[in-house]
Amino acid sequence: MSTSTLGAGQAPALKSSRKATSRLIGGLFLSGFLVYGIGAALVASVVGAPDFLASVAAQQTTLVLGAFLMLLNVLVDVGKAVLFFPIIETHGRRTALIYLATMIFEVVLLTVGVLAVLMIVPIAQQSVVSGPAGAEWAQSLGALAVAGNTLAYQIAMMALGIGCIFLFALLFRSRLLPRFLSVWGMAGYAIFAAGAIAEIFGLHIGLILTIPGGLLEVALGFWLIIRGFEPKAYDQAP
Repeated sequence: MSTSTLGAGQAPALKSSRKATSRLIGGLFLSGFLVYGIGAALVASVVGAPDFLASVAAQQTTLVLGAFLMLLNVLVDVGKAVLFFPIIETHGRRTALIYLATMIFEVVLLTVGVLAVLMIVPIAQQSVVSGPAGAEWAQSLGALAVAGNTLAYQIAMMALGIGCIFLFALLFRSRLLPRFLSVWGMAGYAIFAAGAIAEIFGLHIGLILTIPGGLLEVALGFWLIIRGFEPKAYDQAP
């Protein structure tokens, strides 16, 4: 078989691989945005009241489902990192490793946060068994679990924001994405990381500062599904 025949056979395979990988990563961006949002809303609906432990028994399914969706988002983030790494590694191994390290740090902290949420269930059960005598300490432990999840989430988002600045800088340099998306990504995640840091220090402006990065994730998800990575940059290592 000639070299030209091999090349002709490889081209459609590379194109198919690019499209499939692009669509999968795009789908993960969109699903992660949705899954964590729903999960966090379900958890907040249970733990939002000052005396939330009293209602946990009646809303345990809602709380556990919310925690499960938050944990599912962790798997989504793992999937994105695993799929992204071999693509960007050929364009900058050191930067790719920094991105991978921040994603590992993020998913570990998110998992710790979800476990803290799930601890609310046995705390509430013990509160009922202990009666009025144990209600005060149980409420304190429950509040600590909620605060632990919030802190773990904010630190994880700080790591995510920093890691994605490196990611989009590499995407800009490699031209895997159009320049406007890469610049949007760097700026959006820098603002996102700043919002997470502000929340850690008690300045509650993080929700507003998530908007540029959140819109970027939606736009990027649809772009990758419809257009995909730039073919020349995807198929050829520098």
